[in-house]
Amino acid sequence: MSNVSNDRRRWLWLVVGAVAALFAVGGRWDIPLAAWLFPVFLLRFARTSRPVGGLVLVWLVSWAGAMFWIWQMAVPMTGMTVLAGLTFGVVLALPYIADRLVAPRLGTAGELLLFPMAVVVSEFLLGTFAPFGTVVGLLANTQFGNLALSQVASVTGSYGIGFLVGGCATVVNWAWAHPPSWRTARVVGGYVAVLAVVVVGGAARMAWFPVDTTQTVRIAGLNANMGLIRDQMTALGRPDVEVPRGQGALPRFDPDTVRPESAAVIDDLFARTRNAARAGAKIVVWSENAAYVSHAGLPALLSRAQDIARQERIYLLVADNVHLPSPRDSRDETHLIGPDGAVLWTYQKSHPVPGLEPYRPGGGVAPVIDTPYGRLSSVICYDADFPAMMHADADIMLVPGGDWPEIGRTHSEMAGLRAIENGYSLVRQDYVGWSVAFDSHGNTLSTQNTLIDQDMWLVDVPVHGVTTPYRVIGDAFAWLCLAGTVVLIGSVFFRQHPPASGTPKPATAREPEPIAR
Repeated sequence: MSNVSNDRRRWLWLVVGAVAALFAVGGRWDIPLAAWLFPVFLLRFARTSRPVGGLVLVWLVSWAGAMFWIWQMAVPMTGMTVLAGLTFGVVLALPYIADRLVAPRLGTAGELLLFPMAVVVSEFLLGTFAPFGTVVGLLANTQFGNLALSQVASVTGSYGIGFLVGGCATVVNWAWAHPPSWRTARVVGGYVAVLAVVVVGGAARMAWFPVDTTQTVRIAGLNANMGLIRDQMTALGRPDVEVPRGQGALPRFDPDTVRPESAAVIDDLFARTRNAARAGAKIVVWSENAAYVSHAGLPALLSRAQDIARQERIYLLVADNVHLPSPRDSRDETHLIGPDGAVLWTYQKSHPVPGLEPYRPGGGVAPVIDTPYGRLSSVICYDADFPAMMHADADIMLVPGGDWPEIGRTHSEMAGLRAIENGYSLVRQDYVGWSVAFDSHGNTLSTQNTLIDQDMWLVDVPVHGVTTPYRVIGDAFAWLCLAGTVVLIGSVFFRQHPPASGTPKPATAREPEPIAR
């Protein structure tokens, strides 16, 4: 009877964990509390199940969460996105595999630390080495509304939040498996104390070291005119193209084949750039792919941008898509033009979206330039989902983006974590999505829903950033967690050799939890 009851409870833990996991994927319908709950129950299920069957089911839950994110965000379902979902499922299941197979053979400290360190490792692998970045699987994405907690990212990177969530799961499960005692109270109390230090410390950082707003600069964000893009599509014989999906989703075309319509889009961008300057903007940012131009037409575009920047005495970030016959040779890029008309940088998108953007990647380094308004830097859209490339010694990070209705707001809010990590203000000008500006604490300065509002967007942004520990040490915390995970797993592996004859077999630190039969 006991085994039957045990078995029923075990399946309940799986169901609760699986449902909670669907609402903790960095999507539109996230529930912050769900991110803390699902690892508790999935870990409980994995620990009380036979290794192969239990871990396969945990992997299926992780895979289902990734596919649920793809579905709710209306990401085009291609072979690449299905492969991405499978990859996410495998990587996000790794902490459970490590815990189930290794943790029972560790002492208390190792048992409590292995899972949260492995959570950091899985997030770090996705965010640094996989082509999909942290757009899925980063638990910090679910907690951005809690700015006091999120300040820990300024030290550990956003991976520190994953460590705290994973630590909660192991501490709860440890207390679950042990009778109440002073030892249990010390374990739980120790974790609560660490979490309190992080949250109280984050609140203190925001209160005692406020963002310096003594000097701000007015930045204007501009999108290409949606009506004029419809005219382009009509002239191409494609009036059925759903323009609100974003310029990034438009079919590839040679803009010179519809020269009058293409010229109208660019003329409108320059006219509104001039209006923005006369409204007080000192920096004007175009959204991603705002101007579609042929390779032959690029010099004329830049010449006009230089003239306007010089005449209006502004910094102008031109975002264009250069069409070439080979998709691989086409470019998604930006050019920063200074008030003297000089081209200060040309930057090519370093992380084209896998399966959707066939462009050749750029160099992977965010450019930085000193200006009277602080150090300016820039990446393009999806680049901001890769924390390692966002280590820029900047005061203001400019991020032209191009999204679609389902993903726009969530994708822009994810970028706010980069502002906290690196101590700069971040301005993301998003076509058909959600334009947003953050200060270096992650506070939202201004937003614009570009699905319904295509007018000029103006925001006053602090010009002085701060140098955070994370900006200096980078992903040292993640590398430490990787090293710690390897050491703990290695210690168990080397202990597996049979003892010499006559040597008693060492006892394990804790017996595996009972398996329901």
